[in-house]
Amino acid sequence: MSHPEDGPRHVAIVMDGNGRWASKRFLPRLAGHKQGVDTLKRIVRACAQRRIAMLTVFAFSSENWSRPEEEVSGLMDLLAGALAREVSQLKQDGVRLRFVGDRSGLSERVQAGLSRAELDTEGNSLLTLNVCFNYGGRWEIAQAAAQLAADGEPITETTLSRAMALGAVPDPDLLIRTGGEFRLSNFLLWQSAYTELYFSPAFWPDFDEQALDKAIAEYRARERRFGKTSAQVTQPSVFPV
Repeated sequence: MSHPEDGPRHVAIVMDGNGRWASKRFLPRLAGHKQGVDTLKRIVRACAQRRIAMLTVFAFSSENWSRPEEEVSGLMDLLAGALAREVSQLKQDGVRLRFVGDRSGLSERVQAGLSRAELDTEGNSLLTLNVCFNYGGRWEIAQAAAQLAADGEPITETTLSRAMALGAVPDPDLLIRTGGEFRLSNFLLWQSAYTELYFSPAFWPDFDEQALDKAIAEYRARERRFGKTSAQVTQPSVFPV
């Protein structure tokens, strides 16, 4: 069982508030997304320094295609540019990149960039960074069920968990959402059944190491029961260690 006082091993983040951050400064929304990329770079380093083994971030949801065309196009260019600039540094820093989501709607250039980044960093083990791009929790569950049905396998909690796009990834211990909103917005619906949720009022571009530490401190102060009673969780084990 996970003990919160040990700190989270897997942190998930809904990086929300980029557009509102830009609007408050009378800047185009894309300026907020660019600033958000810089924040992600800082938080990746901070997670590695805090011995967090895995970070999963919500970069682009399957619902985001309905945003203005200029913003969507700018986000795609931003992703392609970030891949070109940052992958070599991530590789040097020991970060493994994985992209999770439906790639069929992405351009060949973007798809090739994702695959190349995964290949270039697959040997790294300091921190795994899962970037959920063109992703939705309902999509992930539906594609897992469809795959099991196509393979003639029974659909159970165990088989569904294995068939998920994030099937090889342990469930997040802590899920942080920035931007002052209090919802999951179709992110990690299956995996977050017993995840500790933390909501920050800060817009993502303003989220820093101090804000991360505050979220981790609150996580450590909580009691994770996984369906058990408080007494069951806190009583000492009767078995020798």
